[in-house]
Amino acid sequence: MKGSQLLINKLKENGVKTIFGYPGGVLLPFYDVLYESDIEHILVRHEQAAAHAADGYARASGKVGVCLATSGPGATNVTTGVATAHMDSSPIVVLTGQVPTQAIGTDMFQEVDTIGITMPISKHNYQPRSPEKIVEAIDKAFYIASTGRPGPVVLDLPRNALEEEIDIEDYEINTEIHGYKPTTKGNVKQIRKAIEVINNSQKPLILVGGGVILANASEELLEFATLTNIPVCTTLMGKGAISEEHPLGLGMIGMHGIETTNIALTECDCLIAIGCRFSDRSVSNGKLFAPNAKIIQIDVDPAEIGKTISIDIPIVGDAKVTLKEFINQVENPDTTNWTKHISKIRKETEPEISFNTVPLKPQQCIKEIMEAVTDDTIITTDVGQNQMWMAHYYKTKKPRTFISSGGLGTMGFGLPAAIGAQFAKPEENVLAICGDGGFQMVLQELATIKENDLPIVTCVLNNNYLGMVAQLQRLFNDHVYQTKFYDNPDFVQLAKAYKIKGEVVEKPGELKETIQNALKQREATVIDIRIDANELLPIVPPGSALNQMKKEFGDVEDLE
Repeated sequence: MKGSQLLINKLKENGVKTIFGYPGGVLLPFYDVLYESDIEHILVRHEQAAAHAADGYARASGKVGVCLATSGPGATNVTTGVATAHMDSSPIVVLTGQVPTQAIGTDMFQEVDTIGITMPISKHNYQPRSPEKIVEAIDKAFYIASTGRPGPVVLDLPRNALEEEIDIEDYEINTEIHGYKPTTKGNVKQIRKAIEVINNSQKPLILVGGGVILANASEELLEFATLTNIPVCTTLMGKGAISEEHPLGLGMIGMHGIETTNIALTECDCLIAIGCRFSDRSVSNGKLFAPNAKIIQIDVDPAEIGKTISIDIPIVGDAKVTLKEFINQVENPDTTNWTKHISKIRKETEPEISFNTVPLKPQQCIKEIMEAVTDDTIITTDVGQNQMWMAHYYKTKKPRTFISSGGLGTMGFGLPAAIGAQFAKPEENVLAICGDGGFQMVLQELATIKENDLPIVTCVLNNNYLGMVAQLQRLFNDHVYQTKFYDNPDFVQLAKAYKIKGEVVEKPGELKETIQNALKQREATVIDIRIDANELLPIVPPGSALNQMKKEFGDVEDLE
């Protein structure tokens, strides 16, 4: 049996049904065998999109996503997607082609050191240099990618390992991984200490990160929160872990967080952080973060405990397992006055999200998006203002329905992630929310959408700016420079060039109707939404306390 056939067999054993990829010379032995298999290969138009699509597939399904790229530029193109998945702990397996083993290090055509390049941006990587090593590497890769703190694993495949024939029964395969034993159950004494602090607190708050979603612990989170009547706030990656329309759901914290949530976090006396790594976008200033609180941190990755802020009670363990222990042991702290206080703050600070004006306000657009979709609709976002508007105003109700690039902040993520999510959940509606900047980085993937007849609705929030960078320039600099698009293409005509329906939305009420029609007809549609370039989100300036939000900015035209 050839190594390429072994690879196909092992992929199928690990449940792989779909691969997002782009072929190349050294991968021809694999594609020759893939042709005969029942694994579905999705031909993207750029290798970076293959990684983002595998990432979107993983986040929507909870399964490992798989992508494939050839050696050299194919491997380097895919690395941005690897780094994106690594920062957000998304389980993907990345297959890259490599020159034959005997040629490694000779600067052969399309050779790069993929192992060296991906080592700091992946959970692990392998270079199986013979067919029997492929068997070991595949099983290890899927196990490592999906257990403990999930993440991307790269398999760099020399061409000779794919071409050579072996009798697999002649080899003893060892899939044991020495030194890799993720901790799932938290320390009993530490849990007892945490419960005591929670029981004696008067202003407790739960902070949820993406780890709760990755651990499929949303049910346990809801049970624990309702049992104790403790409000819940989230990071960007934690959106959807609890319904943001639940009375205890406060929404997102951080630099672009909701004012009520940031105030609550600043005032709480006990913070229970679950699956949250305390990134700079969430914390801002570590010395001013939750200054009155005893902080309990629960994380499956011990490296994240106390990495950026001081922790009073660390617990290394799986979020689902640990929450079950909390539910079994906790008493009911008296939070009545605390929840009333937060409700009062919310009424005083909750922003208006409906503006019947032209040009359209993004708040109005998001209001119409929410009215047009169901709770099960999967939303993917790009990065920039479009992402933060959605994170701030869009009420996510279920886990794995809000998919966004958090840690790396990768522009161009939203559209290919929507492709992956649609393959993971073919019966669900999928919306990609993009800015006009990020959309133009990956618009070639409209061809992938058309070729596979995917009913994805792409909403382009078009303000002719790199909006987030322009916003920061307005806040910290004297000029808005190199952030305006003076000659954006006609996105409707662009969509038509890809044989996809295109619509322009400029007035209140049009977006809801356009989305509803597209979803009803299950037809791929690009919607060019003309929004007000002067509309900005409140921001916590870097280094400030979370309750020190800046809300006023000068108009963008005044600084051009």
